Amino acid sequence: MLSMLKWLIRRRLAAFERANDYDVGYARDLLDADLGAFLTFAKVSGLSSYRKGVPLDAWYAAKLVGTIGEDCGPCTQLLVTFAGRDGVPVEVINAVLSGDLRALPDAVVLAVRFARAVLTRDPELVDLKPLVVARWGRRGLVSLACAITSARLYPTMKYALGHGHACSRVKVGGIVTPVLRQAA
Repeated sequence: MLSMLKWLIRRRLAAFERANDYDVGYARDLLDADLGAFLTFAKVSGLSSYRKGVPLDAWYAAKLVGTIGEDCGPCTQLLVTFAGRDGVPVEVINAVLSGDLRALPDAVVLAVRFARAVLTRDPELVDLKPLVVARWGRRGLVSLACAITSARLYPTMKYALGHGHACSRVKVGGIVTPVLRQAA
């Protein structure tokens, strides 16, 4: 029974890998080491997809800031791919990656500033949290918190299991885009 479950999981991982041009070797290693650990880690996907009350572009901006803080390659590229598929404009993705706040709508700027403040424990967080709640409510605050937290989890797990890679170029709409890595 367990071997059948592992077989099914491996098939789904392979399908994800093909569909997204993304190496899931870390997940296979986790599965091979301990099915229970893999299943526990897989439950996080609900956290990473939680979005209520926050516009898609602002939510992805917070996720991108969180991911960039941990990864400068495949995980960032995967999130860029997801954002593009979900309809986030290329201009917004590029501006978040390059740190060009002037090119972003006000709502996205707030999400980026909030995510950066959370990750760096910036005292500005005290002023930003009420702005987030005023704009999107407590659910919106929770959505951004989930986005930031989950975005960091995957790259951290990959690196911990020895699957971290050197930085690689990130493409948005097929064009290489500079990524401004913030200290986090």
